[in-house]
Amino acid sequence: MNSWEVLRDAADRIGVKALAAKLNLSTALVYKWCQEPATDEDPNASGARNPLDRLRAIYEATQDPQIVHWLCMVAGGFYVPHSRVEPGEQEEKLLSTTQRVVEDFGELLSEISRGVEDDGLISPGEAKRIRRSWERLKSQAECFVVACERGLYGDATNS
Repeated sequence: MNSWEVLRDAADRIGVKALAAKLNLSTALVYKWCQEPATDEDPNASGARNPLDRLRAIYEATQDPQIVHWLCMVAGGFYVPHSRVEPGEQEEKLLSTTQRVVEDFGELLSEISRGVEDDGLISPGEAKRIRRSWERLKSQAECFVVACERGLYGDATNS
């Protein structure tokens, strides 16, 4: 799906006029964002480069996953990049990935224990450390599950 289609569908849910008002922009500009932009293949298209394209360009220029993490967090979710397992590395990666998941789970439990051991409460700083440990664990676990779903740890002869 193209960015302008995603934006169009999202704008349709609340209405272009309502979206434009919330963004303090003209409805004409929001309508332009929701149309296919002109390209070499279709110079007659009337859309304009939209904020989703700009976010993608910022990410591609910086290669900083924090941009994607932040947007996912704002949306109430979590970004996990796809697992990168090369053919022939399955067994090695399976063991190391499983170990990392267990280690990250242990680190999370340690952070929680350290947080409550002195006063039985979790301070904001302790909560921040627990969050970091939790995010690492979620990321490792999701990479592992995605790799399993892709069959990366399956029998290479049956692939």
